[in-house]
Amino acid sequence: MGRLSRRAFLAGVASTAAWWPWRGAAGASLSRLSGAGRLGRQLGFPDPARLWHGDSSVAAWARQAGQVPGVSTVRRPREAPHEALPREPLPRESLAAEPLSSRYADLRRHFIFEYYPWYATEPWLHWNEAGREPPVDIAASSMPLLGPYDSRSRHVLEQHARWIADAGIGAVNVSWWGPGSFTDEVVPTLLDVMRDHDLRVTFHLEPYRNDRAELFADDVLWLVRKYGDARHWDAMLVLQDATGRAGPVFKLFRAILPPRVTDCLGREHEVPDYTEDARWRRQTARVRTELRGAFDHVTLLADSLDVGRTAASGFDGMAIYDNFVAPSTWPGHASVFSGGRLLFSFNVNAGFDAIVPRPTPDDPCWQPAPFDPGRMTLDWAVDRTRELAMELAGRRIAESFDTTVSLQSDPRLSNARRGFFLVYVNSFNEWHEGTQFEPAKDARDLTPAEWRVGYHNPPAGDYRLHLLGRLVRGLAG
Repeated sequence: MGRLSRRAFLAGVASTAAWWPWRGAAGASLSRLSGAGRLGRQLGFPDPARLWHGDSSVAAWARQAGQVPGVSTVRRPREAPHEALPREPLPRESLAAEPLSSRYADLRRHFIFEYYPWYATEPWLHWNEAGREPPVDIAASSMPLLGPYDSRSRHVLEQHARWIADAGIGAVNVSWWGPGSFTDEVVPTLLDVMRDHDLRVTFHLEPYRNDRAELFADDVLWLVRKYGDARHWDAMLVLQDATGRAGPVFKLFRAILPPRVTDCLGREHEVPDYTEDARWRRQTARVRTELRGAFDHVTLLADSLDVGRTAASGFDGMAIYDNFVAPSTWPGHASVFSGGRLLFSFNVNAGFDAIVPRPTPDDPCWQPAPFDPGRMTLDWAVDRTRELAMELAGRRIAESFDTTVSLQSDPRLSNARRGFFLVYVNSFNEWHEGTQFEPAKDARDLTPAEWRVGYHNPPAGDYRLHLLGRLVRGLAG
């Protein structure tokens, strides 16, 4: 931590509460909120008033192209100015010759759970999405072992931290909706708890208003000063690469969007939070300018498969969220991003098992998302279905783990050549999409009322977390 003393010049600024302008989604006018209203939600636009982030960048492009999300399409590089690419020369010698555990003393910090602190019980928040009526009927495809909990509960956070640490994961990536938002209010307690369990916290910045791109540099600097400097870096993640260079990492959701999307009826709609590459580039450049000398580097990642626009926007590379992008397609994407001298991070995931809204949306374009992996409709009333779903999700966890580790260790590709290794796990607790590794109830422990709701709980509710733990510990030797 000695190198962090170089940040002393910022510490005094962070201690002055009035220094940084206080902004939040609650203070924005409704006309500025992305995708407010039924049509916006049908088109995959975010709805910040509900902390609902809409389509990812990848899903938005798939929607525009009229494709089923997750296909093997690789967005080839477009011409980008040379200065838009990372300025660091690639080392002549590959850094991938040694085992990961030898190259990264803090290897567990390079595995990061996507974490959603957006749940509440008084009043209900997020558990009551999609027409659900908690506490028995909640917006989740499976009933959590803890039941519908409140993200502000220290008891809940403590249990989450124990589970995460026991799985060998070293950090969480927090869904963050701007200063003063509900999720931001959870962060101080979350930092305290994670620190007490030797875990670190970083952030992915959500689309909390249409013009949030203009606030990106302000937001990153605000997070650095409030949750890094002001706390003497006791809990915020500082990631060290294989060369010993260290700095924070930030990830964006809905960064590289098309300007318009077309629905299934051929109608074209403007994307309200579309941001031109040059606007992103001004913001990413400002982050690096203001933090130059404070860190060896700051890593900025976009959820994009478009290498040309990612480079032109000034991001270091990509880190997608989408579990529907099959691991079999990842080598092609990794090759393209390496060709653009950009970094890449593919997540470990168990697939996708999303809830179905009630009532069914009045939208001719809406279709229920199939269970993935397998892209199938399952009959959850049959016991064998739960075993099959558990087997398929377990295979996806192992496949995605092996694929992302292999690609990031490949000496021919940019990550290994630059000493970068970072694996997100999607997700710890995104219960609406069924991507969670947080333990669920065992199927046999569901109450009669919960059975009637139709939850998809597996025979062993903690199988995902246990499998992940075995895989991560296996890398440590």
